[in-house]
Amino acid sequence: MIDLHMHSFYSEDGEFSPAALVEKCAALNIKRMSITDHNCVRANFEAESLADKKGIAYIPGIEIDCVHENNGFHILGYGIDYRSADFEMIEKNIRSQSFEASLKMLELTQTLGFHVTENDMWHLSKNSYWSETWTGEMFAEVLLTNSAYKDHPLLAPYRSGGARGDNPYVNFYWDFYAPGKPCHATIHYPQMREIIDLIHNNHGFAVLAHPGVNLKGRQHLLPEIIRLGIDGIEAFSSYHLPDQAAGFCTAAEQYRLCITCGSDFHGKTKPAIEIGNHGCTISDESLPCIIYNGKPIQEQVPK
Repeated sequence: MIDLHMHSFYSEDGEFSPAALVEKCAALNIKRMSITDHNCVRANFEAESLADKKGIAYIPGIEIDCVHENNGFHILGYGIDYRSADFEMIEKNIRSQSFEASLKMLELTQTLGFHVTENDMWHLSKNSYWSETWTGEMFAEVLLTNSAYKDHPLLAPYRSGGARGDNPYVNFYWDFYAPGKPCHATIHYPQMREIIDLIHNNHGFAVLAHPGVNLKGRQHLLPEIIRLGIDGIEAFSSYHLPDQAAGFCTAAEQYRLCITCGSDFHGKTKPAIEIGNHGCTISDESLPCIIYNGKPIQEQVPK
């Protein structure tokens, strides 16, 4: 099995340590893995050596927020030189904007009628690597675990058995904190072309993450994105239905791009998603995957 998209606690919305993710992959007989934290490469320093000891082929990764035509996207970078200062600058750019955005989200959450304070958010984030970054998922956790709001009608869909209760924290984010939603706070992300070039300049492969999510209603942008120089498409994702995955495979094959598989596992923020849960129907050996250390990742499982 292969899973090239998962998040550690070096993502602001990830739960587990890099070591724990390696252990989980080993227990599930995952033979090829990558940790792709949001705008941060720190997990790779720990995970690469640990995966090798478990007989897992590890490929360094990152997931970078960017924009194209005023729309937000995520680009996965694989096989990167994660020790490069370029990735430190990516992290610093996001971190420099995060606290102001967090305070704006807090203010907007209060306008919904909830009594949430800075102390509430600091208490939840105090042990996080991104302690000054308060995500929509974190606001959801604070609200949904507060007994004072157990009967609040706005939260009812996110309770167990509710229409949005499968992944309540992230669904609350999508409904209230995503761009265009009432509690959204703007962070200025780099242009997609800049991020593709940065990944290439650091010996990596640039892959469009979960296009079924970010291209929803904007499928016409895919040819433009391909022309920007991406190397692959994450055709298989926990978010894609089989017909969507087949369509993205066809597009990748048409443009001679890599096809990758990723669950986008986070832990508690997306409890319905498990490692390896990406619906790939192609054998690992047949995937036109990426190169790392001069060889296809399929060939790099230690003997």
